Amino acid sequence: MTHPVLKAGAVAVVTGGASGIGLVAAERYASLGLKVVIVDRGADKLAAAAARVRAASPGRATDVLAVEIDVSRRDQLEALEATVVARFGGVDVLMNNAGIGPDSAVFGPLDAWNAVIDTNLWGVIQGSQVFVPGMIASGKPGLVINTGSKQGITTPPGNPAYNISKAGVKVFTEALEHELRTTTGGRITAHLLIPGFVFTPLTAHGRSEKPAGAWTPEETVDFMLEHLAAGDFYILCPDNEVARSLDEKRILWAAGDIVENRPPLSRWHKDYGAAFADFVKKD
Repeated sequence: MTHPVLKAGAVAVVTGGASGIGLVAAERYASLGLKVVIVDRGADKLAAAAARVRAASPGRATDVLAVEIDVSRRDQLEALEATVVARFGGVDVLMNNAGIGPDSAVFGPLDAWNAVIDTNLWGVIQGSQVFVPGMIASGKPGLVINTGSKQGITTPPGNPAYNISKAGVKVFTEALEHELRTTTGGRITAHLLIPGFVFTPLTAHGRSEKPAGAWTPEETVDFMLEHLAAGDFYILCPDNEVARSLDEKRILWAAGDIVENRPPLSRWHKDYGAAFADFVKKD
């Protein structure tokens, strides 16, 4: 069972589409007969990805378009939207998936902060602002899928720029879905993809073999498609290390820091480790 928008002839735009989750999603869309636009940086990487997506498509080679842009640049997104409309007539599925993850620190270089937030957060906001008005104007059903992260919900110590960017994606996508359901009658819906530990170029860190605890991008995309079909907004993916039940405990504990007036990030506080362990054990 697939979401009704994911059908032959529909048009999907996937940012960060040349590797990882984005590439596999593009292949899945193509295999369903969608026309697919993959967006990324790196001409060679894009060319190889386009070949894979074309191989997955039952249609013509011209049904797959690869475009190199920087999603943090609004002018480039606007030019992309014009190109897609001219080529395919419009967009039915927008997957704002482009993301980077160089390490950052609270007092670290500003360039690292700007790079992560410009791509991971502004890329999603501006991608939505550029493409979704045209999707609304078409009057057709549509899908917007924004790739977040569990790190944007439980915000563990380390790499704060990445956590903040993904927390922003969560908040923006919630606001976007509220806007869409009150203005389009649910014909266009937004969804937040929340991957677990997925073995991609972003998480490989020099490893060539998938760690046992990680999911593959294929598993993640299959899970996403299943839950899009079910109408889920929060697509909270497990992995081979963390079951959904543990994710739920971690999320509830993080929210409890505010409600219970605990120190922030108390899961990692020396005075609360035992309390968190007991909380996880409770039914």
